[in-house]
Amino acid sequence: MKNIKILLVDDEPDILEFIGYNLKKEGFEVDTASNGLDGLKKAKIFKPDLILLDVMMPQMDGMEMCAELRKLDSFKDTLIVFLSARAEDFSQLAGYDAGANDYILKPIKPKVLISKLNALLKLRNTNEVQPDEFIKLKEFEINRETYKVTFKDEIFLLPRKEFELIALLASNPERVFKREEILEKVWGNEVIVGGRTIDVHMRKLREKFGNDRFTTIKGIGYKIND
Repeated sequence: MKNIKILLVDDEPDILEFIGYNLKKEGFEVDTASNGLDGLKKAKIFKPDLILLDVMMPQMDGMEMCAELRKLDSFKDTLIVFLSARAEDFSQLAGYDAGANDYILKPIKPKVLISKLNALLKLRNTNEVQPDEFIKLKEFEINRETYKVTFKDEIFLLPRKEFELIALLASNPERVFKREEILEKVWGNEVIVGGRTIDVHMRKLREKFGNDRFTTIKGIGYKIND
């Protein structure tokens, strides 16, 4: 994990110092910001591989910062992880809905945090696909190299997990993919995420492409309709 850049955004100086120190000790290149607005500016300059940010911050909170970054093409592959003391289900769902790759609860031991971040980084590298891979269906064309989805002649640039989810479903449009398999292939068995994560991402795909393009098999999983 050498030459990996991490941007740490938190309004607590002790967190910035303590977590930042431990990340640097592991060989990461680290920059910090104390609020979401400053974090957004630094992200555009620093161009981190991973952004670790709090939820509740002044000027711009973590949710808004995450959502703003996901609007930019240059941050579609950047790993974004929330590190927050807010444990409510709605907060975690809002984090994934904003485009986060993971949501980690405070307090957490530095070694455990670094292990989780390493797992995310390794998973990202493992999931890198070969160029010029296409999936072509009746209404969808999926370009694995550019992360573009063409639907009815309109091009969509999706966040990474949304893209991987629709690409998985489209890889075999006749098949119902079980929830366990989706979690393993899209999020990986090294990263612990809740089952609701799939529901959040499926809802976002339905909003973009239409509810009738996907079928939910209750208690089992999902399939794409083409």
